[in-house]
Amino acid sequence: MAVPGPGYAITARVEVPSSASAAGDLTMAVGRVGGVVTAFDVVEAATATLVVDISCNALNEGHAQEITAALEALPGVRVRKVSDRTFLLHLGGKLSVESKVGLRNRDDLSRAYTPGVARVCQAIAANPADARRLTIKRNTVAVVTDGSAVLGLGNLGAAAAMPVMEGKAALFKRFAGVDAWPVALDTQDTEEIIRTVQILAPAYGGINLEDIAAPRCFEIEARLRELLDIPVFHDDQHGTAVVVLGALRNALRVVDKKLSDCRVVVCGVGAAGSAIIRLLQSGAPGEVLAVDIDGIVHTGRPGLDDNLASIAAMTNPSGTSGTLADALVGADVFIGVSAPDLFGADELATMAPDAIVFALANPDPEVDPPLALQHAAVVATGRSDYPNQINNVLAFPGVFRGLLDAHARDITDAMLLAASAAIADVVPEPNASFIVPSVFDAAVAPAVAEAVRQATAKKDVAPT
Repeated sequence: MAVPGPGYAITARVEVPSSASAAGDLTMAVGRVGGVVTAFDVVEAATATLVVDISCNALNEGHAQEITAALEALPGVRVRKVSDRTFLLHLGGKLSVESKVGLRNRDDLSRAYTPGVARVCQAIAANPADARRLTIKRNTVAVVTDGSAVLGLGNLGAAAAMPVMEGKAALFKRFAGVDAWPVALDTQDTEEIIRTVQILAPAYGGINLEDIAAPRCFEIEARLRELLDIPVFHDDQHGTAVVVLGALRNALRVVDKKLSDCRVVVCGVGAAGSAIIRLLQSGAPGEVLAVDIDGIVHTGRPGLDDNLASIAAMTNPSGTSGTLADALVGADVFIGVSAPDLFGADELATMAPDAIVFALANPDPEVDPPLALQHAAVVATGRSDYPNQINNVLAFPGVFRGLLDAHARDITDAMLLAASAAIADVVPEPNASFIVPSVFDAAVAPAVAEAVRQATAKKDVAPT
């Protein structure tokens, strides 16, 4: 299933005997062990030897070592150095701060800092709302984590979460011009996190919670929304839900079904799955079954925590019990935000005709995508190497752009639904391989931002 990709790209600097076949020998050696050569550069050329940088994509770290060994096994070849291109990109971090104003002379300094800045401070003290107009609060988001649920890697802690938070901040800037900054908290105590974010909030126009484990993430978000006068958005929940609903809207158009007639199975009832289920309710689906590691969620199942009890109350009205395989029988839609390789051809064959499969576990989906395509009409994943990538970057930059521009103090389901519809509408004529726009489609973030701005002004929008 997996293919070599840029996430495990290496550049090997090798010394080879000077010959007409040198380039071909190196390229073939990489190819024989399944690597993909992406660049070939001659660094030094002498009569007897060449020094070459050969860049290639691998499957994983072990495969990169296998590629290196294949190069070293060639007669007369010496590998001088191997650089991991992903680690090189992260050296020194991915962010920097630059001033928007020039400080060329004493006059500039007097206005940007003392004594002129005192007048601006006094103006904000007299009218705190002016902070949105006269400080970075106007365009700045805090990306807050405790490192308890980093990607699919688990509880790695605050420091290890920083590369993800930096990446998130870079995406905010690249796609929506939002200045975002990582705030990695060295605590996993719910009360400490809430209080810390509360006292940091005056510097920011919005809070993006990231990689905080369920079920604590639900309480943290809910409490902060009550305490703060700026929007609080847990991207692992709502960003995923927004993009999934936009993609589902277009997938249903492709198969000519109505959500109200569909049986929807959501596998995974953590942060993302719970938010998807809650936002789905706005479209009045025919039936929703939630499935976790213990099977189908229902009100009679013992040991439900508060989140699962809430999900049970809004799903599965017939009280169905059983396994994921049982849930898939007759299902029109499968949405997976759980774990890899949970089912296969036998279970796919039991789904309804023209089924929709969103297998979003990363990097390995709940079901093999090529296999799913043999049975389902529309298939989406969280990966970039298959069509229909469900990626949160389609949502959060534009959502915050709209919230900041509207000076929003909160975020509502109406705004999330508007964002979801805007993403779907960027694809005017969806087909089985094109139900969501590319993450690099320049139309997405402005469309989402405008939809959020309008929804903020209306305070409500009709469910789609």
